Amino acid sequence: MATNAKWTVIFDDKIIIKKYAEGANNGLQYKIENDTFWNDPTYSNIWAIQYGTSVSSDEVEYRDETPHSSFADANIGSFQNFIDKWDEAHLIQMQQGWDNSDRDLITGEIIENETEAEKIARIGSRPTSYSSSPA
Repeated sequence: MATNAKWTVIFDDKIIIKKYAEGANNGLQYKIENDTFWNDPTYSNIWAIQYGTSVSSDEVEYRDETPHSSFADANIGSFQNFIDKWDEAHLIQMQQGWDNSDRDLITGEIIENETEAEKIARIGSRPTSYSSSPA
């Protein structure tokens, strides 16, 4: 399988991993619990995808003996579908982080009875959208 990919998709685990920008440290991964998405017939023979690598001929790994191929040659649609799923999961995590932020970032003390306006002043607005930068 190709190395140094910007994205990795592992079909059996239903995981999409981003390995650049926000996910650059160790690869920020999300398990996407959407069987309709994963059960798309065009993915039935795919084991994993390494996308955005310098070895494009080795991006798609198959379950059977089919030789590895580039994403374009696999004819499975747009990789943007995977990016969109990751972005949706990341936005949910960012929103949960905002919702659960009840500690002063400097003192570590729990802030009680904080109004939404005070919270916005302290940590900024609650995230409402997220879009990964181009791979």
